[in-house]
Amino acid sequence: MTPRRIKEEKAVVEQMIRLYCRKHEAHARLCPECKELLAYAHRRLDRCRYGAHKPTCRKCPVHCYRPDMKEKIRTVMRWSGPRMMLCHPLAAIRHLLRELTAGRQ
Repeated sequence: MTPRRIKEEKAVVEQMIRLYCRKHEAHARLCPECKELLAYAHRRLDRCRYGAHKPTCRKCPVHCYRPDMKEKIRTVMRWSGPRMMLCHPLAAIRHLLRELTAGRQ
């Protein structure tokens, strides 16, 4: 069974990728490139060495993405991050709180 923390991270990354693809690239459904990025992100989360104690990606000491995928997800997160507060406010607030408290746990 996947820990709740990983499921939440998967949901947030999916929301960000869908938002990016829909608004930035003007696709009604995920394009093949965004589908590939989402599948890759989910695989990385499934294999995360930190499991339920996973920090946010920005605070993580281990960068597990391939360089090309790292650049793609970085682009998506930079664009989607500020817009998450409008489209998915609860997920955005939870994510920000995790990031702020990452070093205190």
